Amino acid sequence: MDFYDKAGKMALGSRLRRLSEKITDQAAQVYDIYGINMNPKWFPVFYALAEPGHKSIMQIAQEIGHSHPSVSTIVKEMIKAGIVKNVESKADARKTFIVLTDEGLQINQRIQLQYADVNAAVETALAQSQYNIWKAIEEWEFLLDQKDLLKRVMDEKKSRESSEVQIVEYLPKHQSAFKQLNEEWISTWFKMEATDYKSLDHPDDYILNKGGHILIALFNGEPIGTCALIKMGDDMFELAKMAVSPAAKGKGIGYLLGKAAIEKAAELDAKKIYLESNTILKPAISLYHKLGFKKVSGIPSPYERCNIQMMLELG
Repeated sequence: MDFYDKAGKMALGSRLRRLSEKITDQAAQVYDIYGINMNPKWFPVFYALAEPGHKSIMQIAQEIGHSHPSVSTIVKEMIKAGIVKNVESKADARKTFIVLTDEGLQINQRIQLQYADVNAAVETALAQSQYNIWKAIEEWEFLLDQKDLLKRVMDEKKSRESSEVQIVEYLPKHQSAFKQLNEEWISTWFKMEATDYKSLDHPDDYILNKGGHILIALFNGEPIGTCALIKMGDDMFELAKMAVSPAAKGKGIGYLLGKAAIEKAAELDAKKIYLESNTILKPAISLYHKLGFKKVSGIPSPYERCNIQMMLELG
């Protein structure tokens, strides 16, 4: 148990597999003492077929929560052992069902005492334990149905990496990164336009000296994302030139930049933030909706790629 004490909850899957293997090995011995010719992994299929009515492999799989290929493999093994057989549907010859053979039916009669003893043994073990593992399994199955372990780990990874991101004000040393990040992003989806070159080559003249701001996202000290607030009037800014490095995908950088830009605009007493985008950029549009932007129209755009305009009202 030293390994599990050291590895902790990271070894949850390994520990559950170890417990499962131990129970499965002991279950095989239980079948032996009752004289039942049964592989423990066959039990869910056997139990499902012991109920009245014919069932297809798909129906069995759905009932016991296994995959179709898994059930198909088990059924083949059980057919070879003489416990189940295929029968054609009387209504449709193209369909086949799986049923217990005479031997399988005899096993079902003899196994009832085993069921009673096993159930009593498990109940006794549960009564002796501080924590009810059966209830815990039910709860974990529910929780993982709501949000699987992979998604939970991905969310934790994103949260940790997001906490390591710094959003800083633009400095002259960031000019090359500001240009490179935007050129890479724009060129991936569209083509660079004249207005892009002006603002990216001369951010001081076209953004900063006109009352705008540029934010840079740093991860481990390296620029991985950027966005700009371009002043459009006394109380309105445009959220523009948002770009994130493909290498930083999944860290929530776009959301962090958007939130920081909104907070900056609020500090500057802005009442509105405007942006332009394109509907093919579904993740970006989803992000803007998450940040509170709503679709508007009617403002002339200098960009050919713009086919949607959005606005956020601040207070």
